[in-house]
Amino acid sequence: MNYKLSVSPEAIDFLFAPQAKQFKQIARAIFTLMGEPFPHDSQELKGYPDFRRKDVGEYRIIYGVQDDTVLIDVIDKRNDDAMYRRFARKHQ
Repeated sequence: MNYKLSVSPEAIDFLFAPQAKQFKQIARAIFTLMGEPFPHDSQELKGYPDFRRKDVGEYRIIYGVQDDTVLIDVIDKRNDDAMYRRFARKHQ
């Protein structure tokens, strides 16, 4: 089954930031999630059972799966705690 894709405005803005090589890695990972939204290298996000995280090089994608849609919520540097603060504010 191929899932539909929904990307938050914040994640779209971030996609314009990395260089071409990193953009390709992130885009490839997103399209892979559309075919398999629960890959073995993703993890459930602690405290948010409806969301998962997937690492792509030095970046992290936080996403959810709802019905037949993969919802890309946040993309940012892996070791950036600000990413989780922004995510938590959005989902309080």
